Amino acid sequence: MAQHILNQRPISRRPISRLCRHGFFLLPLALLVLLGVVLPWLGSPLSYNTSSSPSFPPSLSYWREYSLTQATKFVAKNESTVIVCTVSYPFLPFLNNWLISVSRQNHQENVLVIAEDYATLYKVNEKWPGHAVLIPPALGSQTAQHFGSKGFFKFTSRRPQHLLDILELGYNVMYNDVDMVWLQDPFQYLDGSHDAYFMDDLTEIKPLNHSHDLPPPNRKGATYICSCMIFLRPTNGAKLLMNKWIEELGSLFWAKPKEGNDQPAFNWALNKTAHEVDIYLLPQTAFPSGGLFFTNETWVKETKGKHAIVHNNYIIGYDEKLKRFRDFGLWLVDDHALESPLGKL
Repeated sequence: MAQHILNQRPISRRPISRLCRHGFFLLPLALLVLLGVVLPWLGSPLSYNTSSSPSFPPSLSYWREYSLTQATKFVAKNESTVIVCTVSYPFLPFLNNWLISVSRQNHQENVLVIAEDYATLYKVNEKWPGHAVLIPPALGSQTAQHFGSKGFFKFTSRRPQHLLDILELGYNVMYNDVDMVWLQDPFQYLDGSHDAYFMDDLTEIKPLNHSHDLPPPNRKGATYICSCMIFLRPTNGAKLLMNKWIEELGSLFWAKPKEGNDQPAFNWALNKTAHEVDIYLLPQTAFPSGGLFFTNETWVKETKGKHAIVHNNYIIGYDEKLKRFRDFGLWLVDDHALESPLGKL
């Protein structure tokens, strides 16, 4: 027995020789696995440690501390543009509907949801981690605010500051209301390198080759540009426009219910800075108001295939907007919820 053991090859040489033969192949493989698993995680918001005892998945307190700087860096994904919307909890179904349409144009990964309440912040990040941020103070989450109400004004009046903050971080920013639907990729219509792009909210039909300058004011000295769809570059001109919008909102006096939105202040800001800001009016065929798209069947047929974003405005009320979307086949949530990053809510 002893002689048999002595005649065996040393045990230690066999595994070592095998490792030597195959080690050069295993080591690169291990490095590839490390790079593929660890590095993407380090770039995600889940890798940020905001407490001494991190948890996984992130706790509610983590999302409370999640900053706009972190969120924009995450959703931009080394690109220069962030697509932003602001949402309160009752309008999550409209957010989901909008997201389905954005996803169909392959831009969903650049979307940042600015939650106006903690319920929205937690729900979106539960379903889609890192794509929602809350900028204090939080608003109440129980009631859907309707156009013209004081709650609606409080909700929308924070918008220019959010957009300015993102511009200051160096990103292009596209803002959308969530009662919109994308039918084409809107970025193809952002001709040139202007400071600010926007859409007219009037129902009057424009020529197909209409001017892209700021429309002339009406008899009251005001234009009727919609603050629902805005694209801004991080230029001095765009920042000047946002600062002027904030200033105009600060001077807005609450006298009539119709003043319960930020759009009049936006129009005053546009008119007062028009000589200093390079602005561009988007084509009406691609960006029609709801008052035109949903009421003028002839125009819709004549411009078929040219519509990029449709806005469900010129109608007030949550149920009324939902019904109109359904009537026109634009309520996508019922049959296509799984196309949204949020899935079924």
